[in-house]
Amino acid sequence: MAAKIRKGDKVIVLSGRDKGRTGEVFEVRPAEDRALVRGVNIVKRHQKQTQNQEGGILSKESPIHLSNIAIVGKDGKPTRVGFKIQADGTKVRVAKRSGAEIDG
Repeated sequence: MAAKIRKGDKVIVLSGRDKGRTGEVFEVRPAEDRALVRGVNIVKRHQKQTQNQEGGILSKESPIHLSNIAIVGKDGKPTRVGFKIQADGTKVRVAKRSGAEIDG
């Protein structure tokens, strides 16, 4: 199945403690139905010092479920994603809110 949310998409968080925040998807985990979004769902992790890595408390992104994020449309509002088959047979993603094609 074609992915509705892909790496590089600008998304908005629909629910949870980061509701309303936007960011760019930098990793998608289809098997888990989760994605990593830059600057969203930040957690603190304690890192033990090793020979080549500094110890301390690190902040990093935690995966967020795909149902809790939506692609940001051209108008800056969240939109659902649909698919359309073009005349040449290629499948493209379209925004349900506006009907516009989604780049990528």
